[in-house]
Amino acid sequence: MTNYDEIDFSPLDAFADDEVITHSPVRDIALPSGKVLALITLDNGRDHTRPNTLGPATLKELGETLAGLKGRAAAGEIHAVGITGKQYILAAGADLSGVSRLPSKDVAKLIAQRGHQVLGSLSELGVPSFAFVNGLALGGGVEIGLNSTYRTVDASAAAIALPEVFLGLIPGWGGAYLLPNLIGIENALEVVISNPLKQNRTLKPRQAYELGMFDAIFSPANFLEESLVWADGVLSGRIKVERKNEPGKMERLTKWPIAIKMARGMLESRIGTVPRSPYVALDLLDKARSGTKAEGFAREDDALSDLIVGDQFAASMYAFDLVQKRAKRPVGAPDKALAKKVTKVGIIGAGLMASQFALLFVRKLRVPVLITDLDQARVDKGVAYIHDEIGKLEAKGRLDGDSANQLRALVHGTTDKTEYADCDFVIEAVFEEVGVKQQVFAEIEPIVAEDAILATNTSSLSVEEIGANLAHPERLVGFHFFNPVAVMPLIEIVKTPVTAEAALSTAFVVAKGLGKNAVLTADAPGFVVNRLLAKVMGEAARAVYEGTPLLTVEKAFAPLGLPMTPFQLIDLVGWKVAAHVQDTMANAFPERFFASENFHELAALPEVVEKDKHGKITGWSKAAAKVLKTGKAPVSEDEILRRVQDGLAQEIKIMLGEGVVPEVEDIDLCLILGAGWPFIDGGATPYLDRVGASERVFSGTFHTPPIRGVGA
Repeated sequence: MTNYDEIDFSPLDAFADDEVITHSPVRDIALPSGKVLALITLDNGRDHTRPNTLGPATLKELGETLAGLKGRAAAGEIHAVGITGKQYILAAGADLSGVSRLPSKDVAKLIAQRGHQVLGSLSELGVPSFAFVNGLALGGGVEIGLNSTYRTVDASAAAIALPEVFLGLIPGWGGAYLLPNLIGIENALEVVISNPLKQNRTLKPRQAYELGMFDAIFSPANFLEESLVWADGVLSGRIKVERKNEPGKMERLTKWPIAIKMARGMLESRIGTVPRSPYVALDLLDKARSGTKAEGFAREDDALSDLIVGDQFAASMYAFDLVQKRAKRPVGAPDKALAKKVTKVGIIGAGLMASQFALLFVRKLRVPVLITDLDQARVDKGVAYIHDEIGKLEAKGRLDGDSANQLRALVHGTTDKTEYADCDFVIEAVFEEVGVKQQVFAEIEPIVAEDAILATNTSSLSVEEIGANLAHPERLVGFHFFNPVAVMPLIEIVKTPVTAEAALSTAFVVAKGLGKNAVLTADAPGFVVNRLLAKVMGEAARAVYEGTPLLTVEKAFAPLGLPMTPFQLIDLVGWKVAAHVQDTMANAFPERFFASENFHELAALPEVVEKDKHGKITGWSKAAAKVLKTGKAPVSEDEILRRVQDGLAQEIKIMLGEGVVPEVEDIDLCLILGAGWPFIDGGATPYLDRVGASERVFSGTFHTPPIRGVGA
């Protein structure tokens, strides 16, 4: 058993230099019964846009505060301790800003042990402790509650979550042991593993309460007052706290191991075995069904310190920094003051993609949106789709009736193109062919205002060529969405040699208004994401056409840790789209990109691959097996993986030399946001440095020094 009070935590002081300290002032509250509750309010002195975090200095001060309160409790001065946060925020978890400077695994372990020492003391004060979760609580913020005797939550709290697995870590301050023993193994698996792997999904307060993470939930109007009255009721015995989801003996004996086994199978099927943290978390949850809290905390100490010093966490922190900081301040974006105010949006087309655009624009910008098409039947179908999707949002409670009606009224469909006259921003969503796109822009350019911005959603064609016949090509900008439009957070904004700053600025402002992250790219074939995905898909196709079995090819890509195998991805985006992108890239760079008539043969089939119930490919369809023409020179998994690693390193190096994006970080940002490239890789370039592909291809690395774990 670890005695945390005997550990020397002074090495952590070196990492507190630039910490924004969250202080822990205390005030005594006289409860209605006459009992006294000492209330700690965590507050870093900043507004709610800078959440409380738990760094070394913060934990040191909080530990001293709790030690003082333990003494007061022993003297009979107080009858309970409460802990809450500043307005809207309890705590957004650990302050990880200094982790990259850790000198060793031993010091990393001190982070885990310090958290256990301080937060763990909430259950060892000699009097009950109450966590009044008044707002955002992530990671260590949730673990403050778990270590307390009782917990209440504000019904309006922004989010409740244990997101550590998303960052390549585990809940290491009690979460992995305490949570399953509070809410049961199935609920804990959802919170600790499933939600982080679903794009870092968080819980609403009501959901967390129903899972059993909190004992009571109160409205924001009088949250603290009601929580204090409730706490007084618990202390005086008037209120009995019942926890219906706490696991009993039968769950521990039977349900628990079965749930763990099923979760392991699901993980292997969905994400492969490359990511470490989900499996480490799974093992900790498994072992939490027996043994003491001290043993559980010791396991968390070992697991957390091991992960903190690993390559996957280092890459995750790099990726997290890109998404949290760089994505919010796009490099190369002109002054937003140059942007044209957008009061009406026009969308050329009324098909599925156009309708998804219209829904997004009307929901986010709340301005009139016009859609047009060749005939009224297509227009009516598009408008009906948009209305139906608004209805679904209303049914789910995400829109109230008035808002839903307002949005429906803002969408208008017609075949009359003269109605584009008062649109400020017009985007096309027509067939991916230069001639078609040129034609639709030629039809509307004489109609729209001289300062209206034109945008193309092309995925791989030359934006400059699309605008070649325009009278004012400087108003045209590439505005490339990713599917599904409502979900994927990236827009590639493409600048041609003549694109005006005002058009570019408007595109960036509109992207932000849509809730998307924009990255500036040059007008190069495939831009960033599709160019690199075409490299991945092309290498997979090449191996198949050489004669390598489909499942061997799929398995070869596993070490990349991608969210989908190459052929799962092709099946998702569509074989016709994939064939078109491969042709575009092979025509542009025939010496580096692979395309084959096989793609077009397969694209003509109603079904190309067979899949199991989890979406995992099991083989070619019978029809595909008949038309597929392959050679007799299969290659090994290692050879396929090396080809794709070296191919990506070569292509990224060329793209940087061509100035496709401002810096290497923008390549990774595009892949993370537009292709779901895993955080544990850091996008592509830290991974390529780590596995030696960069060195093999250009005798260097993309990052100096390479992004690696402590001591690597």
